[in-house]
Amino acid sequence: MVPPTRNREVDMSGNILALDQGTTSSRAIVFDRRGAITVVRQREFTQYFPKPGWVEHDADEIWQTQIEVARDAVAAVADRGETIAAVGITNQRETTVVWDRATGEPITRAIVWQDRRTSELCDRLRREGAEEEIRRRAGLVADPYFSATKLQWILDNVPGARPRAENGELMFGTVDSWLVYKLTDGQVHATDPSNASRTMLYNIHDGCWDGELLRLFNIPDAVLPEVRTSSEVYGHVDPGLLTGGLPLAGIAGDQQAALFGQLGTDPGVVKNTYGTGCFMVLNTGGEPVRSENNLLSTVAWDLGSGPVYALEGSVFIGGAVVQWLRDGLGIIENSSDVEDLAGSVTDNGGIYLVPAFAGLGAPHWDPFARGTIVGITRGTNAGHIARAALEAIAYQSLDVLTAMEADSGVPVTELRVDGGAAANDDLMQFQADILRLPLLRPKILETTALGAAYLAGLGVGLWSGVDEIRAHWQADREFRPEMATADVDELLIGWRRALERSKGWLRDTDSEV
Repeated sequence: MVPPTRNREVDMSGNILALDQGTTSSRAIVFDRRGAITVVRQREFTQYFPKPGWVEHDADEIWQTQIEVARDAVAAVADRGETIAAVGITNQRETTVVWDRATGEPITRAIVWQDRRTSELCDRLRREGAEEEIRRRAGLVADPYFSATKLQWILDNVPGARPRAENGELMFGTVDSWLVYKLTDGQVHATDPSNASRTMLYNIHDGCWDGELLRLFNIPDAVLPEVRTSSEVYGHVDPGLLTGGLPLAGIAGDQQAALFGQLGTDPGVVKNTYGTGCFMVLNTGGEPVRSENNLLSTVAWDLGSGPVYALEGSVFIGGAVVQWLRDGLGIIENSSDVEDLAGSVTDNGGIYLVPAFAGLGAPHWDPFARGTIVGITRGTNAGHIARAALEAIAYQSLDVLTAMEADSGVPVTELRVDGGAAANDDLMQFQADILRLPLLRPKILETTALGAAYLAGLGVGLWSGVDEIRAHWQADREFRPEMATADVDELLIGWRRALERSKGWLRDTDSEV
């Protein structure tokens, strides 16, 4: 379905600029009309960890890195004598930004989706029985992962923030809203349903901000962005930022964008993105599926004819465990070195690493869990640790898939994979072995950015509809299970034992979250 809002002066040459604002870097990727990548620019930005379990970003640094790579990408296209037809945005979700309506300046650092500072608040909500109402309205569990308690914390802890918010002096947004606001020079304060549905403030059934949830979290509606569709012209990029006044025409949270980029537009299609975290998403069609296994019911996108829903399981630490091996332990110099180091040993040597650095996500939802390494002996070396880290990514994805099959009632027959770690052949083979399922890897692994590009192109009429872009998707490789069933079973017994040892760690010791 083609959304109704169109840009009448669209450049039919077909280049789309996708702004892929992630947890650790800002990227700009240009796709041509066939969905092929022609330009990539990327810059990392600072991660702040002011207290254990706290994770913050400088929203201004996010903006500066994003506009810098966008300018570089547009310049590269101009050097070829070509232009950009539209801009799409995909973003790290749940990360919470609050800024001054008059000055456009953030009032504090952004609180990142990984942040656990509101664990006690969420624990209290569960004890008081509020989680059932949250599930019924928002499709989510009561967890610090989502934006509502982060926003509540900012309003309650930044001096003067709450009265200013109630007076309409402050604006809230997830990262997509922050970028839209900056790109349009403050003219547009908007989001789309895929991002709104991750705030714990949005009613996924009624398609609007929910008054009862706003009251529950004490959030004034004056701070909220307008919720629009995922594919339409929201406004134009200020010509002083990017030449040409480019139409801003597509928005989706990163994991919903990845499902769209995988052409998972039919109910029953499942994809797993291996990024900073791992995110498995199942298209459930025009009706939300209530999870009985601690998954999330969320909006996948809305192209203008109503929402498409999804079930999602989120693993907080996926590829980030490799960054920890590099930056925390120093056992690799570059993230790409992990494959060789893990391959230096023939097995994990009995080592299991549970990367619950920010608690456990789906299907466990334990904010009090913490990272654990078990099975260490005198013979344990860096190769075993690296191998255990990669294997943990696959084990966590299995836990999510098992819950997803139980909720949907439909056995999964194939998993589409994408994201940076999906390029690791050994990891993908191990994942196929552990899942006992074939994995299908596309030629374009940057499906998150590709999904944003498709949404933007549809938003300006570059493509007539989903059927036209469906032909662009091509498989690169299929991974089929090879490991003996008995070996898989033995590995999973070890993983489940290790997992139990990580759960409730902070609660058991009465440590500060």
